Amino acid sequence: MRKQKGFSLIELLIVVAIILIIAAIAIPNLLRARIAANESSAVSSVRTINTAEVTYQTAYPTTGYANTLAALGPTSATTCTPAVGSACLIDWVLATAAPGTAGKSGYVFAATPLVPLNGINTSYVVGASPVTYNQSGIRNFCSNDDAVLRFDPGASGSTPVNTTAGCQAFTVLQ
Repeated sequence: MRKQKGFSLIELLIVVAIILIIAAIAIPNLLRARIAANESSAVSSVRTINTAEVTYQTAYPTTGYANTLAALGPTSATTCTPAVGSACLIDWVLATAAPGTAGKSGYVFAATPLVPLNGINTSYVVGASPVTYNQSGIRNFCSNDDAVLRFDPGASGSTPVNTTAGCQAFTVLQ
């Protein structure tokens, strides 16, 4: 009788078991890394919105801070003509990352004007929350006109904070 060449069923099962063990260890780490990257992007985006709000308030003093997040961005993904309703200070993806959309890097954002005085917005709050809690992010972020970034442990179904008191209740991000 000739000796057969190849792998036995037991050897193949051992290899498959080893691959499954490695996958079981690696996949949760990859998910945590993705969440950390999304949160880092959200923090950067909140800082970008803060800068855009100050620039907007300087450029359009009769309006004050922007009325919406979209007012800080361009009119479309390909055209940009600065005006009160489309200041071109942030990119299209961030300007359209409002709640109810796919967001940007797993987060949705809102910029809410506050304390209107004679038609001029004298304050604002920027909020960010994960699109899918525990998959795209686990923390909410916010900032207001003091430009201090704050965070709060998120929860399923959370939305971006839109009040100064709500943002002040968050923990300062170090």
